[in-house]
Amino acid sequence: QVQLGESGGGLVQPGGSLRLSCAASGSMINTYAMGWYRQAPGKQRELVASIINGGNTNYADSVKGRFTISRDNAKNMVYLQMNSLKPEDTAVYYCNARAIVGGGNYWGQGTQVTVSS
Repeated sequence: QVQLGESGGGLVQPGGSLRLSCAASGSMINTYAMGWYRQAPGKQRELVASIINGGNTNYADSVKGRFTISRDNAKNMVYLQMNSLKPEDTAVYYCNARAIVGGGNYWGQGTQVTVSS
C-alpha cells in the first residue's frame, strides 16, 4: 500500500506557473504507474497527466505543451510542472498511484490550484 501527499498548490495569475509535488510513502513508486488528476467544481475528476516507470507520458489535450509530469523513483516523488496557467485549470489536483501488478489504486488528499487575476 502507498500513501500519497500533494503540495504546491495555490493562487496564481493567468499565465503563471506552479509546480505540484507528490510525496509517496509506505511503498516504492517504481512498481506503480503515477498520474495527476483534477476535479473542478461540478465536474468529474479527469486525468491530467500520467507517467509509467519507463518514462512514457500521457497528457490530456487541454494541457499538452503547458504541463510536464516527471517522477524521481529514488526520492519516491512525482511532480507536475504547470506553465501558462489558465482560469480553466482551476481545480483540486490529485496524485494517483496505480499498481502495475495487482489491483492497488491510491489517491492523495488533493491540493487546490486557483488561476485568477
